[in-house]
Amino acid sequence: MVRGARKAVAVGVAVAVACSVQQHLNFVPGPRHAAPVAAAAASMMMAPAAFADEIGDAAKKLGDASYSFAKEVDWNNGIFLQAPGKFQPLKALKAIDKMIEMGAAADPKLLKEAAEAHHKAIGSISGPNGVTSRADWDAVNAALGRVVASVPKAKVMAVYDSVKDITDPKVPAYMKSLVNGPDAEKAYQGFLEFKDVVAKNQVTSASAPAVVPSGDKIGVAAKALSDASYPFIKDIDWLSDIYLKPLPGKTAPQTLKAIDKMIVMGAKMDGNLLKAAAEAHHKAIGSIDAKGVTSAADYEAVNAALGRLVASVPKSTVMDVYNSMAGIVDSTVTNNMFSKVNPLDAVAAAKGFYTFKDVVEASQR
Repeated sequence: MVRGARKAVAVGVAVAVACSVQQHLNFVPGPRHAAPVAAAAASMMMAPAAFADEIGDAAKKLGDASYSFAKEVDWNNGIFLQAPGKFQPLKALKAIDKMIEMGAAADPKLLKEAAEAHHKAIGSISGPNGVTSRADWDAVNAALGRVVASVPKAKVMAVYDSVKDITDPKVPAYMKSLVNGPDAEKAYQGFLEFKDVVAKNQVTSASAPAVVPSGDKIGVAAKALSDASYPFIKDIDWLSDIYLKPLPGKTAPQTLKAIDKMIVMGAKMDGNLLKAAAEAHHKAIGSIDAKGVTSAADYEAVNAALGRLVASVPKSTVMDVYNSMAGIVDSTVTNNMFSKVNPLDAVAAAKGFYTFKDVVEASQR
């Protein structure tokens, strides 16, 4: 219902970020420490155009050192859906919040280029392990390096520290055991050299906050949606581990096709509105209660930010996400989720969402 529709959009943004961070987290942790990888990977995600060649050259050297390792990783393994240690949803949310803050501070243009690089890389995936081509591997690393370099070191280290806090110390050794040890060590050393180049070109101050629209029709509609759906939001068990479960009967490659559509949608979003949505999510995380529910005011702000964000993307691109999700989400999933809440609240939320999406569509470019 409203959950499925809204989550498709929210997940589009979340998954795009999660995939980028997770893949590099798995990349670096394997060799040694998962936490350092997060920080380094984070600091690799942004860099000014002036330093593009230096980081690009460093990315090629990283590729020389790490591609053998990348081919050994089973990227289709369901282990990447699991928590990297004890299941601690609220503590994990703090780490996600730091990632969102980092993303909000990143250069929008470089974020777009990183998303486009991921989209291209997904297109060249082959083999049983789901690895991309060497050229696209290098391009993704370079794009992420530039993104990370566009964020102040403090924000990158905040990601590192928060991920370290939720990662079991046994995880790195286990991940390393799944690949060739020497290749993992070589990749790790290459990564350390790469992150030094990124750090050398890193900005020292954060970019200005987003300009948030006000008084628009989407903002008014977001309030109506929030009033109609907040009881439903409070019914949901946000601390459940069900959100880590794989979709029934779907393989990783099948799911990746849907994720790819989300990445394409993200790449077409307005940079300022994307930053505004990230900032709204950060604020909303700050007001959540012990059950994981944000305040009514912050819930409304997030809905408004997402509505404006979706309106900045062509309808055909949004529908590509909808259709791809419809193709992998079995009706048993929606029925199961519906059974866990008050049905009257869910129906009221759905009606509110349908009205809201009409307003967003009317504002769509």
